[in-house]
Amino acid sequence: MAASPAPRSPLRTLASALTPHWAALAALGLFLLASLAVLDDYRHSPNENPYRIVGGATIDYVLGRGDALFGLPHRFNGVALELPLEFVERTLRLEGFEVSAARHLLTHFLFLSGGLFAYLLTQRLFGNRALALIVMLLFLLHPRLYAHSFINNKDLPFVGMLMIALFLAHRAFKKDTLAAFAFLGAGAGAMMNMRLMGAVLLLAVLAGRGIDLLWARDGSERKRVLLSACALVLAAALTMYGSWPYLWDNPGGRLWESLRPAELEPFEQESWTIERPWESLIRGESYLIDSTELFRGESVSSRNVPADYIPTWLSITTPPFALLLGAIGAGALLLRWRARPVGGLRNTSARFGLLAAGCVAAPWAASVLLGTTLFQGWRHFYFLWAPLTLLAAFGLHWLISAFRQGRPRALVYSAATVGVVTTAISMALLHPIQHVYFNFFEDRVAPDRLSGRFALDYWNLSLFGLYEEILREEAGPISVQFHGAVGGSLRALPDSSRQRISLVNPALADFSVSTSRPGSDRETLYVREVYNNVLGALVKEQPQPNPFPAVLEAALALEPIVRSDFDLYALDRMLVYVKEPCETGDLRGSFHLRFYPVDPDDLPDDRRRFGYSELRFRFLERGALFDGKCAALAPLPDRAALNVHAYQFYGYGDELYWSEVFPLDAAGHYAAYEAAAGNEPDARATFDLHLDRQARTLTYVKAPCALPDVERRFFLHIAPERVEDLPEERRASGFDNLDFAYLTRGVVFDGKCAAVMPLPGYEIELLRTGQRSRGEGEIWGAELRF
Repeated sequence: MAASPAPRSPLRTLASALTPHWAALAALGLFLLASLAVLDDYRHSPNENPYRIVGGATIDYVLGRGDALFGLPHRFNGVALELPLEFVERTLRLEGFEVSAARHLLTHFLFLSGGLFAYLLTQRLFGNRALALIVMLLFLLHPRLYAHSFINNKDLPFVGMLMIALFLAHRAFKKDTLAAFAFLGAGAGAMMNMRLMGAVLLLAVLAGRGIDLLWARDGSERKRVLLSACALVLAAALTMYGSWPYLWDNPGGRLWESLRPAELEPFEQESWTIERPWESLIRGESYLIDSTELFRGESVSSRNVPADYIPTWLSITTPPFALLLGAIGAGALLLRWRARPVGGLRNTSARFGLLAAGCVAAPWAASVLLGTTLFQGWRHFYFLWAPLTLLAAFGLHWLISAFRQGRPRALVYSAATVGVVTTAISMALLHPIQHVYFNFFEDRVAPDRLSGRFALDYWNLSLFGLYEEILREEAGPISVQFHGAVGGSLRALPDSSRQRISLVNPALADFSVSTSRPGSDRETLYVREVYNNVLGALVKEQPQPNPFPAVLEAALALEPIVRSDFDLYALDRMLVYVKEPCETGDLRGSFHLRFYPVDPDDLPDDRRRFGYSELRFRFLERGALFDGKCAALAPLPDRAALNVHAYQFYGYGDELYWSEVFPLDAAGHYAAYEAAAGNEPDARATFDLHLDRQARTLTYVKAPCALPDVERRFFLHIAPERVEDLPEERRASGFDNLDFAYLTRGVVFDGKCAAVMPLPGYEIELLRTGQRSRGEGEIWGAELRF
C-alpha cells in the first residue's frame, strides 16, 4: 500500500501560492523600501492638521473626554482613516515631525495597497500576471498621486480604498454569495466614511444587481439577488455608522448635516459654509472657497469653472501612455457593448469594465450638471485614477489580444514597459516635487509659460528647497519676508535649523521669497524651477528701519479697547495689536477682523447678506516681532463700525486661539440704552422691548447681559394692516421677515445689551420678535401691538 504524502506546512503552502507572483511582490518590496528612503523628503501640507484635529476630537468624544468635536467646522468629514492614524500617534506617543512622518507612511501604505489590489483585480479579470504587473506599476507610478500619497490624507487614501472596493465588487459578482456582498458592503461603508462619493460604487453595484434580478431564471435566484443587495446596503450602512462616531447620536440628521451644515458656527467663515447639499458628496469637503483659479491663462471663479476643467487638468497631468491605454480600453468596451448590447450587460468582465467607466463618467457629469465648486486642479477628483487604471488594463488587454503573434505581442509589452519606465524616470528627475508634474500635452519648454496658464504648486511645498539653500549659504540668524504659504515648509525643517530663521514684516527682511521670476535688478540667490517655470526664488533685500517700536510706544500711552491674548488699542483709525512677552508661536494661524457697520447699507452689495466686512491677515504681514514684543497695525474702515470681532485661528477654523467682540462707534446705542432704561418697556421678556412709534424703532435692552445671550439669531416678524404694503415676495406669508444677527444691530458693553431695529414705513398692526435656534426652536418670544 503506497504511503500517503506528508501534509505540507502552512509556510510551504503560502510560499507555493506566492511564488507565481514573485515579480509583483518584488516590485511592491521595492516601493516599500523607496517609501522609507524618501519619507523625509515630503513636507507638511496645509490640509493635514484640520483633519488630524477632527480625528483627535473624535477619539476624545468616544472616550468620554469632551464633545469638542461638535464645535469643529470639519466635524462633517468622516474619520475612517483619521481614527487609526490618531490611535497610532497616541499609542506610540509621537511628537513633532514624528507625527507627520508616521501619518505620511501609513497613508502611503494605503496607496500601495491600492496598487496590490489593482494587480489582483487585473489578474482575476484577464488571468495574465505580466499584464497585471504592468497595471499595478501604472497605478503606482502616477507622479502627482505618488507625491500626494504622502502629504494628502484625504484624497489619496480614498483612491487606494476605491481600488480595494473595486476588487471586492468583482469578487462579489463572481462568487454571488451573501457573504461576498456583505464584505463588499463593509468596504463600501468604510469608503463612504472617507468620502460620501463612495456611494457611486454602491449605486453601480446595485444597478448590476438590478440587471441580474431582471435576468434571474427562477424565484430562488431572484430571492438570492434581492438578499445579496440587502446584505450589501445593510453592511455599508452599519460599517459607515459604526466607524463614524459623529453619526452615533442622530444618524439621519448628522448625515444630512455632513451634506449641508445646518447653521453657521460663531467663528466659521461664511465662504466655507456649504450652500448646496451635493458639494460634500462630490468634493468630499464641507466648506466652499470662493476664490479665483488660473485655468488656461484666465482667472475663473472656483464656483463657476468650465465644464472641461476636470478633463483638462487630468489630461495634462497624467502620463500620456496611461491616457492612451485608458482611451483604447474605453473604446474597446464601447465597441464590445454595441456589438452585444444585451449580452454586454450580463455578469461578465465587459460589464465590470462598463462599471469602471461609469465610476469615471458619472462623478464628472454630476459636477458639471450641478455646478460644483472646484479648485486646486483635479485634487478632489483624484479618485478617478482607480477606475481609469482599470480602463487602461482593458486597453492593454485588447492590444495584447489583437496581436496574437509573438513579435507584435512582444512589441506591445515592450511599449508598455517603456511607458512605465519613462514615467518612473520622470518621477525620479522631479523628486521630491512630483506633485507639479505636467506631461508634454502642455507646452513646458517656453520659460514661465506653464505658470502663466495653470497653478503649478498650490500648496507651495516646493519652497522647502529655498530654506535649505539659505541655511547652507548663510551663517547665524536669518530674517525672511513673511510669505503666507511658507509655514508648512518651515515646519519640515529640523528644530535647530528652524530656530535660525525668523519670519518678519516684508519691509524688515534680509531675504524675500517669491513665487515668480524676480526682475534682473534684484539680487537673486537661488531659484527653484520645473520645466523652465519658477516655483520659488530667494532674493536679497535691503531692510528698512523698524517703525513698530514707535507704534508700540504710542499705543501703550493709551488705554486698551480690549485686553486678551493680544491687547488692542485704537490709534488714528487703526487697531494696534500688542503682546508682551511674545514669541513666534504666538503668531501662528491667521488674524481676522469683522467690521459690523452702524448702517448696514454702507456695505458693498456682495457683503450685505453677511452684515459685515472682513480683513484677514497673517501677523507678520502687518506687524513685527522684536525684543520679545509684538506689534501690528490693522486699518479700521472709513465708515463707522458698530462692532468689531477680532479673533485668531489656525486652518479652516478648527483651532480658535482667542476671540473678542467689542463696540467701537456705538455712541448712538449707548444713548438708546439710557433712554430706554429710564422708561417702562412695552413688553417684558428675556429682553425688554421699547417701541418708539414716532421714530419707528424697536429697541432691545438687557442687563446684566453678555455675548452668550446674543449668539442666537433674533427673529422679527411684522404683520401690516394691509397685506398689499408688503414686498411682493412676502405677501403670500402675510408678514414681513426682518430676522437679524445681533451684532449687526446691537452692542454689548459694561454688562449691558442694547440693539436698535428700524421698522418699515408702512402701517403696522402687530410685531412678533424673539430668539430661536435651529436645534432648540424658539428660546423666547413676545408680541407688540403697534
